Amino acid sequence: MKRKFLKTCLTALCGGLLGLFTTNAQQYQANWASIDSRPIPNWFEDAKFGIFIHWGLFSVPAWGPTAKNNVGIYDRYSEWYWQTLTNAKRPGYPSTLAFHEKAFGKDFKYQDFAKGFTCEMYDPSDWANIFENAGAKYVVLTSKHHEGYTLWPSAQAWNWNAVDLNPHRDIAGDLTKAVKGKGLRMGFYYSLYEWFNPLYKKDVDTYVTSHMIPQMKDLVTRYTPDILWTDGEWDHPSEKWKSTEFLAWLYNDSPSKAEVVVNDRWGKETRSKHGGIYTTEYDLVHDANSSSMEIAHPWEECRGIGSSFGYNRNENLEDYSSSKQLIDILIDKVARGGNLLLNVGPTADGRIPVIMQQRLADMGKWLKINGDAIYGTRKWEKSPKVTPETKVFFTKKNKDLYVLLTQWKNTPVTIEGISGGTVSMLGYNGAIKVQKKGNALTITPPALTPDVNPSEYAWVFKISGAL
Repeated sequence: MKRKFLKTCLTALCGGLLGLFTTNAQQYQANWASIDSRPIPNWFEDAKFGIFIHWGLFSVPAWGPTAKNNVGIYDRYSEWYWQTLTNAKRPGYPSTLAFHEKAFGKDFKYQDFAKGFTCEMYDPSDWANIFENAGAKYVVLTSKHHEGYTLWPSAQAWNWNAVDLNPHRDIAGDLTKAVKGKGLRMGFYYSLYEWFNPLYKKDVDTYVTSHMIPQMKDLVTRYTPDILWTDGEWDHPSEKWKSTEFLAWLYNDSPSKAEVVVNDRWGKETRSKHGGIYTTEYDLVHDANSSSMEIAHPWEECRGIGSSFGYNRNENLEDYSSSKQLIDILIDKVARGGNLLLNVGPTADGRIPVIMQQRLADMGKWLKINGDAIYGTRKWEKSPKVTPETKVFFTKKNKDLYVLLTQWKNTPVTIEGISGGTVSMLGYNGAIKVQKKGNALTITPPALTPDVNPSEYAWVFKISGAL
């Protein structure tokens, strides 16, 4: 009787626990009210700086118009090469067609670029080292761009992926292993639509249910990504994409459910309204300029080091942001409560262009000294409104306030709204002169000489115990 009683109790206990886990696992329903109620995992807001990678068959022609061609921002994206060959109605598109016929011939099809996507110099461990040394905390790879070619052996992209065709490698899997081996978070960009997929053009509903959703689930199940960064959502509302149904699965049942972060590109109506983090792109939300927006929700700016995401051989030095500009951009986004997802565009043979490596190395050098003012911080609620003219920025962490100068000041800096705290300068060992008066604190920057200057680009004062 005792054994039977014990067995009964254990069965009841296990059943109760199973019911509890099942209840918890099904807490998110397939509607935006429920999906939007899920908190953004803390790791994302602490990370602040990530690396975007646009790599695919578009990296073979690696060409697009640039600003000197007087084209719009979206027309400069070399990863849109295939689309530009078939559409001569928008600015910049005819020049792509002319380049293609000159460089490859009128009969050269986009599919033929698969032969050139060799990746023979692709070393995921080397990439991971570059990203770690840059100070990045997460990486997002284009698992599939709008061309439909996947960087993993997707069954839905049979004979149109990096394993069936050149380079005959599981690029997504190799990079995931290398990046996670460095302790960084790994994620994937995924395009919902595909420009020229016959099924998509013929029957969107069948495309979504038999191609897109199974493909996304396969990606998540194989690699357990920390980020799923969707795009190409603008053709249809989220209902057509069955976005909430997929997200309910992702949050409730997928192997990534505990800490996965998603963005807001799940339907033509969702940016800055639904999903996970909100996204800006070269300071735009669609066509609205976000450079002075107050964004209360967790958000992320994405942009290239150059004016394109995919590698563009047509770009020159003036098309690339300088190291100072990139550090200033990082400071601006973090001070406004956001993250920076900075893109690199590898070459078709698997190299990260040296100019991009140099920019990342400079950012890493700066972050080694000043990262305390970036990682794990939040927006200071008393900060003056940030504008494109702002040169003094603020972040906070616990009881500490950070004052970030993107332009050196030889005159005192006064911070309103605080009256206490101990002031130091990150990377500088000397004493800092401070004056406290009423509800304000004034810092007199020290006289810096080359041998004691901690940074070439931006400088940080830490006010310990100010909050």
